[in-house]
Amino acid sequence: MKELLATINDWTTENKPFAIATVIKTWGASPRPVGSALLVSEEMEMAGSVSGGCVEGAVVKASLPLITSGEGQQLDFGITDDEAWGVGLSCGGKVQVYAERFLAFDKRPAEQMVWQRLQENLNSNQPCVLLTRLVEGESQHLLIMPDRTALGQQIPNNLISEGIRVYRERKNQIIENEGVRYFAQVFPRRSQLLIIGAAHITVDLVTLGKMYGFETIVIDPRGIFTNKTQFETAPDELHEKYPEEVLSNYTLDAYTYAVVLSHDPKIDDNALHILLKSDVGYIGALGSRKTQAKRVARLTEAGFSEEEIGRIHSPVGVDIKAKTPKEIALSIMGELILTQNAYK
Repeated sequence: MKELLATINDWTTENKPFAIATVIKTWGASPRPVGSALLVSEEMEMAGSVSGGCVEGAVVKASLPLITSGEGQQLDFGITDDEAWGVGLSCGGKVQVYAERFLAFDKRPAEQMVWQRLQENLNSNQPCVLLTRLVEGESQHLLIMPDRTALGQQIPNNLISEGIRVYRERKNQIIENEGVRYFAQVFPRRSQLLIIGAAHITVDLVTLGKMYGFETIVIDPRGIFTNKTQFETAPDELHEKYPEEVLSNYTLDAYTYAVVLSHDPKIDDNALHILLKSDVGYIGALGSRKTQAKRVARLTEAGFSEEEIGRIHSPVGVDIKAKTPKEIALSIMGELILTQNAYK
């Protein structure tokens, strides 16, 4: 849904009622991941996709009457279904879709409250989890924030806890509570990329980070690097400080990725001592195997466990036999994306 936010904002501002169909489960070689969405207006305008074209026609046909009725409907497509073959889902997969009128057009106060907070969070890069009750009938939604704040009707504590679990797992999924199924969709904040050290590789990594949607933050206490490095794409933040002076300002959680590039143990270790005790989703460190062995020895002497030290990806990056700074930056970005996609 997040990638369709501009269209959602436009259509809701124009008071143009529409339905949203969301992929809630897949099996096998499904063409679109769980959480993918298709918007369908009363004029049959469409945005997004639930199958890359395989079942869109059938989903549009089923979604149109829901805009008026306000009901939700589960749609199942698979290669054993005659209808699925007819609309082209012959790639060997199955897909389960839940279609409903978009909640912004639900007049119930609780639904309006959920929509207003969801819209606010999405527009301001604030994380949340949207729960959609999977019923054949009037739709119902709940919104849960990482601090356990929750909006909606009748929200039991155990359902809030389930929402928090889903947020930490970073995976859209169906959950069940007291015999009722919900689709839990995670809307994380924009991922942060902490780069320790301003150097040639940093320049290209910042450019790639921006390209792939990361908030880029460069930290290096050496003024000659922070002040003299010519960035082709400016980082979102640039700090001429030691990591320990600024890392506490950031949420070091599963949506934060850190790469240590300074080549100076005083700076690299200063960052690693904090990062290894945090919940960041990824820690990479530049250097050869010999450099990593020395790093492991220093961290072991400093009291870090084998498990903690094992979190470090070093040599950093996917092995593409990289030689130049651009190639090394590309290999690092490849490993970051690999880590991200492991949760989808």
